[in-house]
Amino acid sequence: MRGGPVSEYAVGIDLGGTNLRVAAFGRDGTILEKLSVPTNIEAGREALMESIAAGTEKVTRTHGAGKLVGVGIGVPGFILLEKGIVTHSPNLAGLENFPMRDDLARRIGRRVVLENDANAAALGEKWMGAGRQVTDLVLLTLGTGVGGGIISGGKILHGFVGMAGELGHITVEPHGGALCGCGNYGCLEAQASATAVVRMAHAAIQAGRSEALARHADDMTSARVYEVAVAGDSEARSIFERMGRYLGLGLADLINTFNFPLYLLGGGALAAWDLFAPPMLDEVRRRSFTFRRTDTRIEKAELGDLAGLYGAAYVVLTGH
Repeated sequence: MRGGPVSEYAVGIDLGGTNLRVAAFGRDGTILEKLSVPTNIEAGREALMESIAAGTEKVTRTHGAGKLVGVGIGVPGFILLEKGIVTHSPNLAGLENFPMRDDLARRIGRRVVLENDANAAALGEKWMGAGRQVTDLVLLTLGTGVGGGIISGGKILHGFVGMAGELGHITVEPHGGALCGCGNYGCLEAQASATAVVRMAHAAIQAGRSEALARHADDMTSARVYEVAVAGDSEARSIFERMGRYLGLGLADLINTFNFPLYLLGGGALAAWDLFAPPMLDEVRRRSFTFRRTDTRIEKAELGDLAGLYGAAYVVLTGH
C-alpha cells in the first residue's frame, strides 16, 4: 500500500455475506489503502449502508475526495445494471429490490457502479491477474457455490438483462443430480462446489464408506475432506475425483461454445487443485475437440480474494 499524493483513483468494494472489504486503487493498479470488517447483514440494511459509506470515507481520507473517480461494488446475486438494483442475493436478502447504487451515491457524493461479484473477479484477473495478456477469458469461482464471469473483447458479457455468466447453473448431471439452490437438479454448483464436497462427504459417512470422514462428521468442511484425502482416504479422494469430472464437463461445454484462449479457476476450493485438476483435465480432453487441437489454457487465477476488489475498481476506472 502507498500513502501520499496520487492522481485519480477509485474505490473497489467486495460485499460478501461474511466480510465487507474496501480498497482504494490507483490507475496503475496500486492498492493505496484497504480494510475489512464484518458485513453484519443481521444489523439491517441501514447499518450496512452506513458501514459501506464509512469504509469508503476511511480509505479515501488520505488521498483526497476530489481525486476519487467513483466507487465500484461487487455484489453476489442478480443485478439490474441500468437501475443499480440487486434483484436477488441469497446471502444479502436485505438488499433485494433496493436501489443500492443510488442510495450509496447519495451518501458519498460520488458515482457508484454495481457489478456481480464473479464478474468483478473476472475483471480483476483481466486487469492485474492471470488474464492480463488476453482480451477473452472465462473465470469460474469455486466456493460455497460456483460463480462465473465471461470477458469478451475486454468487456464483461452481461446479456440483455445482466444475467449472463451464471455458469454455476450449467446442468452437468441431468439424471439424478443433486438439488441446487436455484431449484434445478444437477447444476455445476450442486455437483462441484465446496458445498457439494461436504454433501458427498456426509453421504459417504451415512453409507459407512469412510471411518476417517466419520471422525469429522460434526465439523465437516471441504478443507477437512481435503485433509482426509491427502492423508490417504480413498473415499475422500473419490469425492474430489467426482468434483473434477463435473468441472471438466462444464469446462468442455464452455470451451466448445466460446473458443476463448483462457479459462481460469479461482475461489477457496482451489486449495484442492492437486486432487481435482487431473480428472478435470482428463474430462475436458475427452469431451472438447477444440481443447485437444488448440492452445486453450485452463489455469489457476492469481489474485485470490483480492480479485473482486480489483475488478470493482476497474469497472469505475475504465467504464467496463
